[in-house]
Amino acid sequence: MAKKLSASSRPEKLVRVSAERIFSRTITKAQRERLARLAKQPDSAIDVSDIPPLTDEQLAQMVPYRLRSKTTLISFRVQNDVFAWLKSKGPGHLSRINAILANVMDAEQRLKNG
Repeated sequence: MAKKLSASSRPEKLVRVSAERIFSRTITKAQRERLARLAKQPDSAIDVSDIPPLTDEQLAQMVPYRLRSKTTLISFRVQNDVFAWLKSKGPGHLSRINAILANVMDAEQRLKNG
């Protein structure tokens, strides 16, 4: 005779939760205290021994955080030779344009701030 499964072992129905809902949740006093304790710890206290190193492929696919922020769709003209150069670097030439502009913006801000 086969053993019956108890009601407690039935899998729960998956619930979809949006990032907005997660980030808008209020945290408890205990959670706030735990986060404060963790924030005070130095980075050297974090045990990263169980995290495998990133491969060269994973590193190549990484995108700076600023490129993940909101964007505005625009249209502009660029010289043919500049466009050909950007495309010759491989896929992602439009993202590359944004990265170049962001780097110039950062350099200008660093110069202004001394």
